[in-house]
Amino acid sequence: MDQYAQRMYEMKLEEIYRGSGWIPDEISLPDFLALFPVEFKNGKAIRPDKPKDFDFDRDTYLAIMVAFRQAFS
Repeated sequence: MDQYAQRMYEMKLEEIYRGSGWIPDEISLPDFLALFPVEFKNGKAIRPDKPKDFDFDRDTYLAIMVAFRQAFS
């Protein structure tokens, strides 16, 4: 598990959270970060699934996936 990549991913998620006009009104930052946990399989990060309990617009979800790719590629 790469601690640097994990922290970079969390920082990018925080940027998305703070840059959104509506997410902070709906959910707290710790809860937002908990929606996108990183799991590892055979030493490689597995892309988190789209949360079922919270509906994100397409652009926000794509930004989250880009953040994941940038951190773990």
